[in-house]
Amino acid sequence: MSVLDRLTSQQAIELEEKHGAHNYHPLPVVLRKGEGVHVWDLEGNHYYDFLSAYSAVNQGHCHPRIVYALTEQAHKLTLTSRAFHNDVLGEYEKFITNLFGYDKVLPMNTGVEGGETAIKLCRKWAYKVKGIEQNKAKILFAENNFWGRTLAAVSSSTDPSAYSDYGPYLPGFEIVKYNDLQALEKALEDPNVAGFMVEPIQGEAGVVVPDDGYLKKAYDLCKSKNVLFIADEVQTGISRTGKLYCCQHEGVKPDILILGKALSGGVFPVSAVLADDEIMLTIKPGEHGSTFGGNPLACKVAVAALEVAVEENLADNAQKLGEIFRRELQDFAKQYDIIRTVRGKGLLNAVVINDPEHSNIAWEICLRLRDNGLLAKPTHGNIIRFAPPLVMTEEELMECVNIIKNTIQEFQPKSLAYEK
Repeated sequence: MSVLDRLTSQQAIELEEKHGAHNYHPLPVVLRKGEGVHVWDLEGNHYYDFLSAYSAVNQGHCHPRIVYALTEQAHKLTLTSRAFHNDVLGEYEKFITNLFGYDKVLPMNTGVEGGETAIKLCRKWAYKVKGIEQNKAKILFAENNFWGRTLAAVSSSTDPSAYSDYGPYLPGFEIVKYNDLQALEKALEDPNVAGFMVEPIQGEAGVVVPDDGYLKKAYDLCKSKNVLFIADEVQTGISRTGKLYCCQHEGVKPDILILGKALSGGVFPVSAVLADDEIMLTIKPGEHGSTFGGNPLACKVAVAALEVAVEENLADNAQKLGEIFRRELQDFAKQYDIIRTVRGKGLLNAVVINDPEHSNIAWEICLRLRDNGLLAKPTHGNIIRFAPPLVMTEEELMECVNIIKNTIQEFQPKSLAYEK
């Protein structure tokens, strides 16, 4: 028996607190095992996972088909770097480009690396194809965006907790209001704008869903000005919102598509940037890369993860269960004013808690949800994101809906409950 087998949850938390950087504030639960939509802590307590590792485990925890692909390849070859060819990369590249309908893919490891890659591609295209003067290219980002914590990502952020004390910031980034076509149209008048990078749904901002038609009209505006439309689908992609990727809801094929998280089903870091030849071939050998990008292990895992998403119809299940979830919680919210609104698409949803005194009610609700067997976490203080693995059944969903309702009722003073 190892020392890890003897740890209690409190001891594990204390070890992290003592020896790890304090750059996260996790919910106080220590998980040891996962299967499908279920996770267990060190003491054997069972929970429904309603965060899915920020949508990285859309296919469910430890999906046997993905784990098999990982372990089988791990016994053969894990890494060659791109100094040499390997026998898996080409097959993966053919599979993913055919599935998403692009000429080329550039494989990376993490979502934020995908974002960085997309920005580099956009700038290279701006100078080589669009003809913008060197070092003058600009890229537009939506207000309240979140795509990571690199210097480029925080330079494009409007969240003080992301960018404070990290300056000087990278130049060439400008902010436009999200879900505001007039603001985008005005910004696009600048001939030096090369790209517009946007989340189809802003996940970290609190599952902010734009108006119907926004993405298509934004895409059309970009096309009218010869500007690349870059979709950050790291969180919304791979069936999460009811389509293989979210822009498909409006028939939009981005010029650059960024994927990550569930591209591996949560068992290995894998990200990808997809684009057609006019954009992708502007980068030549030696101009961009990654030691681990496109490694055999990642390629096998990604193919398995995508096959699971498609063959198990996870997008359809997300669409169906998402409609049930929102209907149930929206009807519930009509009776309890502690809920300001319920919003989302597919199985990416959020409940906004009324907390005028900023008393951290959402955090307390999440602690109680944990006690009642369901794991979720607040974002931006009063917003609770609910995003379970897409393999969830309707029966499991309804059990979880009841847990959520019963828990929130505990925080609603009876004197304030009313029929709206």
